Formats: sequence, C-alpha cells, structure tokens
Amino acid sequence: MRLIIVGAGITGAACAYTASALGAQVTLIDAERPGRATAAGAGIICPWTAAVDDPPWYDFARTAAREYPALIAALADQGEADVSYRRVGALLLTGTPDQPEQAQPEQAQPDQAQPDQPDAADAARQRLATRSAGAPEMGEVSLLDGAQAQELFPPLRPDATAVHIPGAARVDGRQLASALVRAAARHGATIRTGAATLGCRAGRVTGVSVDGDLVEADAVVAAAGAWTAGFAAPAGVTVPVVPQRGQIVHIGLDGADTSRWPVVLPSATGHYRRAFAGSGGGAGATREAGSGYDVRVTPAGLAEVLANALSVAPGLSQGTLLETRVGLRPVGPDIRPLLGPVRGVDGLVVATGLGATGLTMGPLAGAVAARVALGLPPGVDLGPFDPIRS
Repeated sequence: MRLIIVGAGITGAACAYTASALGAQVTLIDAERPGRATAAGAGIICPWTAAVDDPPWYDFARTAAREYPALIAALADQGEADVSYRRVGALLLTGTPDQPEQAQPEQAQPDQAQPDQPDAADAARQRLATRSAGAPEMGEVSLLDGAQAQELFPPLRPDATAVHIPGAARVDGRQLASALVRAAARHGATIRTGAATLGCRAGRVTGVSVDGDLVEADAVVAAAGAWTAGFAAPAGVTVPVVPQRGQIVHIGLDGADTSRWPVVLPSATGHYRRAFAGSGGGAGATREAGSGYDVRVTPAGLAEVLANALSVAPGLSQGTLLETRVGLRPVGPDIRPLLGPVRGVDGLVVATGLGATGLTMGPLAGAVAARVALGLPPGVDLGPFDPIRS
C-alpha cells in the first residue's frame, strides 16, 4: 500500500515508523517550517497530574505514557540507542508562594493541577495515589517537604513542598523524531522535504504534490501540526486546529550535573522546569492563543517565563541564558486529539490537535493513524477524537 504522511514532527515520524514496519510503501514529507512544536516542546511525560475531568483524553494520555518504554526499547534494538528518553520523576509543587501574573490570561491546561487549596499537598498526593491504581507505571507517590524537594532539584526555593511522582519521564522531541525517521528509512520509507499540497478527486485522496511533483498514494495522513487545516482544505473539510505560540527559555548551569533532576510542575501555573542531560534545562512555557504563525520571541513572553521560573527556582538566576525557542502547538476545539479518518473523504486520515501534550501523545497518535490508514484496527476508540468535530 502506498501511504503518504505529511509532517515529520513526533506524530508524523511515529506514523512513518509504524507504517513502514508494517510493510507499507511510505513517503514522509515535511516543509521544515520554523515553529514546529516538536522542536521546541519540553517533552514532559507525566499525564497523571492532569486536573482534567475528561476520561477519553486521560485514557489516551495514560496509554501513551505507558507504551513509551516499549517504543524506546524497540528503537534501541534497531540501533537508535540514545533518543534522550529518561525516567527522572516529577515534582508537583504544592506549597509555593503566589505566582507572578502571566503576560496573558489562560485557561486551565491538561498538564497542570488546579491552584493551591488548603491542604493542597495531601489532597494532590491522595488524588495521584488513587490514579496510580490504574497506572502503576507512576511509581509510589510520596509527599516531600521543602528540603527533600530541593535535594532533588537544587535551584528550588526551600519552602517548595511537593508531591513526588517517580515514574515521570522526559524526552527531547527533536532527538526522538529524528530517530523515528531514521528507523522508518531503514524500513524503506522515502523522506522528502518541501511544501505539500493535497490531491483529491471525487471524494477520495489521489496523492500529494511536493513543490509541483505529484506523488500518488492510496492514503494520506495529515500530521502537519498547526498547519494541518490548510493542508486538508483541498478535500473540502475543515480541520479545527489553530496554532498556539509557546516560548521556552533554555538556561545553562555551569558545573551542575542535571541529568537526573526531576521535572518540576508548579500547581498554580502551566509553567514548568525541565532539566537536560548535561548541565542545564528549560523553563516555560507561554500559551498564547491567537498568535497565528508568528514565531517571534517577545519581551512579554520572555518576561513571563523568567518571572515564573525564578519565583519557584531562584537558584536559576545565576545561570546562563542560552536561547529561547518558540513552538506553535496545534490546538483543537477542546483538549482531545483530532485523530482518525475523515468522513466523506476516502483515504484521508488526520493526526493533530495534541496541544501541550504532543510529546506525550505523539508516538501513540502516530501509530494509531498508521494503523487506520492501512485498514487495520486502531487499538483505541476513535469516537471521541473525530478530526472534523467543532
């Protein structure tokens, strides 16, 4: 079967890897646009802290996190031994002071808990302990005082009490996506760079034009992130996905071995702290609705990220500001992915709308999209994830 996948972010790369391993004739096309979310995302794998009452979203995210180790092991067997994935744990902060105001107001996000309440620490611990019954990969959840939390993440302020989730992990999206693309190529996938235009006739896809060169296909997976709506438009459908800008700051910490520092998730904002494998880490990120495809670093965004980072982890203040990355998250009408076949257009599958949890859900979403495109059982209930719902 001839399958074209448009978009080589984490979702498209995972789709190409899965489909090529299943024997499909795969062509993976990417325009290499600035602002791809995979290249800027924090890569925090910790869906269990989500204070969101949406069972389909949570079940999908929990499954995606659970399947990560098997994917990493499979890639290692194929020569991709270092894809940056590491189980480092997470600290959900519950006893921090009031956070600085953000540059723009935002709604509660799926990767954070609700603002602090009386006895918030114990309530958070109990909530997570309850969830661990259905997600043993979380590990044993425990409550840490400020000194214990600071021992794990030294830049934290000393009164930052936290709930420790040992099963949380982190991954560099660029490294993992590149590894998936290389593995797909070893399975015979063709990798192309260029602007893709969907071909469609009489209610079914015919292929994709890449900078004027027509590539025919039996099915097409639209995994172009925030650009998916424009790609799918020639089919006469509207995929309700828009870009949301996220700015993330990278800070170097000379002489510090941050390779095993946990992810830090303050409970009052969507801002996190995430260490790297060497001697530094990232802090972020803004969630700027209505940003369009603007990938500039803005003074307001930079101020928001740094103010939140230093209020919780003042030890970062003496680090070196290395860079600010900007990613355009693909967000849909709600927090659920936009995933599955498009009604009325034979051969078109959409895989986007993962929002702030793209690096958690992307590998599973890509694998599901590959199975759907090849006519195989998806392995999950796609009913809640209709890609053209409004």
